[in-house]
Amino acid sequence: MKTIAVNKKANFNYSITDKIEAGLVLTGSEVKSLRIVTASIKESYIGEKESELWLFNCHISEYKSSNTKNFDPLRQRKILLSKKQKNKLIGSLNKDGFSLVPMSLYFNNRGIAKILVGLGKGKKL
Repeated sequence: MKTIAVNKKANFNYSITDKIEAGLVLTGSEVKSLRIVTASIKESYIGEKESELWLFNCHISEYKSSNTKNFDPLRQRKILLSKKQKNKLIGSLNKDGFSLVPMSLYFNNRGIAKILVGLGKGKKL
């Protein structure tokens, strides 16, 4: 497992109750950029849009040898989960007042980019 980016403030600002491994919809140049570890999830968050979960404000730098015509480093990226997991998380977001926090971004043993999502409540600092 190769770690790309870690959100160190996630455990400090939130009390995490559940952690879920999810996939991401990425373009080819984004995956190549992740392989050279040029990403940040410090200020990113996960939200619901059209009954899907999306990763907002995650910065993935541009890969130098790719097409630079239409590259957006802060574009919204869809999170891939099973329907059962997705419905459970959206229900917790809407009803219970929980937040979804990106904890870490990594490549698993098969070389697929994954994100660790934490379900938790914000701490009162």
